[in-house]
Amino acid sequence: MTFWRPRRVVALLVVVLLCVMFLVRPGANRLSSRIVRTVSLALGRPVEVGWVRLRLFPRPGFDLENFVVYDDPTFSAEPFLRAQNVNAVLRLRSLLRGRIEIARLNLSEPSLNLVRNDAGKWNVENLLERTSKTSVAPTGKSNSEKRPGFPYIELDSARINLKLGAEKTPFALTDADASLWQESENSWGLRLRATPMRADMNLTDTGTLRVEGSWQRAASLRETPLHFVAHWQGGQLGQETKLFYGLDKGWRGTFTTSLLLSGTPGDLAVGANGSVRDLHRYDVLGGGELDLAAECGAHFSSADHLLSDLSCKAPLDDGELGLHGDLQLTAQRLQYDLALRADAPAQAMVALLRHARNGVPDDLQASGRLNTRLRFTQNADAGQAEGDGGINDLRLQSESANLDLLLGDLPLTIVSAGERPHSKKQPAKKGTIKLGDALLAFGPVALPMGKTETASVRGTLSRSGYTLGLEGDAEIPRLLRTLGALGVPTPQVRAEGRAKLDLQMTGPWSGAPGQSSGKVQISSVRAQAQGLNQPVTVASADLLFQPEQIEVQNLRAFAAGAVLAGTMSLPRRCAAADCVTIFDLRADRVVLEQLNALLNPAAPKQSWYQFLSAGAQGSPYLRNLNAEGKISAGEFIARKLTADHVTANVELKDGKLRLTNLRAGLFNGTHIGEWTADFTAKPPSYSGTGTLQHVELNDLAQTMDDPWITGVANGTYRTTMAGLSASELLSSASVIFQVNAENGELPHLALRAGEPSAVRKLSAEVLLEDGSIKLQDGHLETAGETYQFQGSATIERVLNLTLTRNGTPAFTVSGTLSKPHVEAASETQAALKP
Repeated sequence: MTFWRPRRVVALLVVVLLCVMFLVRPGANRLSSRIVRTVSLALGRPVEVGWVRLRLFPRPGFDLENFVVYDDPTFSAEPFLRAQNVNAVLRLRSLLRGRIEIARLNLSEPSLNLVRNDAGKWNVENLLERTSKTSVAPTGKSNSEKRPGFPYIELDSARINLKLGAEKTPFALTDADASLWQESENSWGLRLRATPMRADMNLTDTGTLRVEGSWQRAASLRETPLHFVAHWQGGQLGQETKLFYGLDKGWRGTFTTSLLLSGTPGDLAVGANGSVRDLHRYDVLGGGELDLAAECGAHFSSADHLLSDLSCKAPLDDGELGLHGDLQLTAQRLQYDLALRADAPAQAMVALLRHARNGVPDDLQASGRLNTRLRFTQNADAGQAEGDGGINDLRLQSESANLDLLLGDLPLTIVSAGERPHSKKQPAKKGTIKLGDALLAFGPVALPMGKTETASVRGTLSRSGYTLGLEGDAEIPRLLRTLGALGVPTPQVRAEGRAKLDLQMTGPWSGAPGQSSGKVQISSVRAQAQGLNQPVTVASADLLFQPEQIEVQNLRAFAAGAVLAGTMSLPRRCAAADCVTIFDLRADRVVLEQLNALLNPAAPKQSWYQFLSAGAQGSPYLRNLNAEGKISAGEFIARKLTADHVTANVELKDGKLRLTNLRAGLFNGTHIGEWTADFTAKPPSYSGTGTLQHVELNDLAQTMDDPWITGVANGTYRTTMAGLSASELLSSASVIFQVNAENGELPHLALRAGEPSAVRKLSAEVLLEDGSIKLQDGHLETAGETYQFQGSATIERVLNLTLTRNGTPAFTVSGTLSKPHVEAASETQAALKP
């Protein structure tokens, strides 16, 4: 009968079997020990399964929970593989033969530990060797094949950890999707897609790693033929440097690399290439895109861990950067013999510099050619480096930076780190240098720094940064333009003058600010600082560059008509609020009008200084400066008022000025006081208190061009005012002055006919407010009488006074200070002395 054909019988038996399994539901967990034993024998590792459940649909199989494969104890005490859920799909035909055979194994979110021991062996090596020696059918075996087939193994959203000995590194692959299968009788295949990461960092944009390859059966792992291709794409350099080094090195760009392995581990052909698109430092904007690429080839032997015949090439415009040699990783250290050769146009170096250092002009052009050969060796005893070369016919030009430097031939050589790059004017000696001390030195070369000025420049380059030494003479504008064009930090100031240099500069490639040390002697410098209305001329000064500050010594300068001398300490590398300038300055003479013309933002600027302009007008200079120190002046002149031997302690912070212990000789007497000024207010406000002792009143009268009083006086004052001009200050002034005088006279005032009024004692409180003067609580003791007085006066010296004696009005005084009109209260006219 046609119904009982073999295929129909088989199908019927399968249906009956599934129905029986569905109805009877045998205890799948009873098969747990059998499954564990089967997997354990296959892997050669202890296996543990927490629970097993039978699953019939959509395909018969098992769901395993808490699936653990333990590692070889010689590698790690942690499990080799752990998965919370594993799905095993059975081959239906194996059930008909009474066997359990897994066709597909899916591990969901497993954790896999790859361990390398101290001998350099990996924990997967034994598993690969065991698999290659096990006779199983390919994953896609034919129906007639009776041997068990190798299952198709899948890992979904896996995490692959890396351990070196007992230490678990932070490096791992996450979100890994992997597949493993047996392609044919003697070959296996692998696919992997994952994201590199490290556990101690929050990383993004590290790219995607893809691996695909196969290997074949062999007597040993070292003889196993293999072919693998790996691609790492889409990684951002900042995140990838953070991945490898634990910190962002500051580089930006998109990184792509590929790796090809072909052959056997004992003789493996290695090919690699990599590229970076839009390479630049994080703080460098503009300059166009810079793309770099390199390609390498080598042979690897696992027997002695030797990478031989290494050859790498990186094109640079019409030139090339090449690396050749051998590397060997022993149990003690990495040993190598590498030769680096560079043959490229100098403009390629400028392109790298423009993207590595902020501030390099976009139009900086270099002519000349780099030709250098370097060799680095490292054996079991020590490492060495040697080599030399140079840049021939080097010339740097930039229209935007007004730069044109003809340097000629710039020598390059390997030198020891102990050699100061600025200490010699002859080239460094060639020879073999201890590798740990090796640096690439350039120079010396004569650097034109003016019409007749020349400086010798030399320096060193290392993996981490640069050093630069300058010796000789330079025009300051040319010096600042040259350093700025090379990306070396320079002060933002416009200045004309000359400098004698003995300066060393160091800086990292990371883009962090560099450091300067050494000495610069400046002379005949005219500089314009932002916020000052006039330039400052420095006749001479010594600048000592130290790590935390610049010490200015032997300063002799001219500003606001004054000759300045003294010392200053300028802070470096500090937050704006913490940067305090320390000074001790002395001036021969300070004139208030000239000082106001320098500092007052409302004062007119002189147009012939415009060529020194520092840029757009900013905030008033004193509002942005934090400083403290001492000042002294031989004379301080405010119109007709002259003070001598002036000294004060000065504190300027956040736009507020404070003068303490302000001492001066005034009217042959002394002044001691304290003044403050607030330049953040609009308009600026001022306040002061002080005392006057033994003041000669006739000297005061001379400043008023009227000898109206003589004698000696003491007094105290308290004042406030605001404004930018003399009229604003006077109209806003509020002054309380308490005066006591004695042993003098009032020559214009005759309370007795024909006689000037003698002053044995005089005291009063003088108030200036709203432009008027009030006198109160006045006491006048003459040769024979004692009076009390009060009244007012104007700025124009018009008087309105009343004198009383024993509480009874005695006189009224009107007129002006120079011609007072005295009238007795009893209407008896007192004499008026002309």
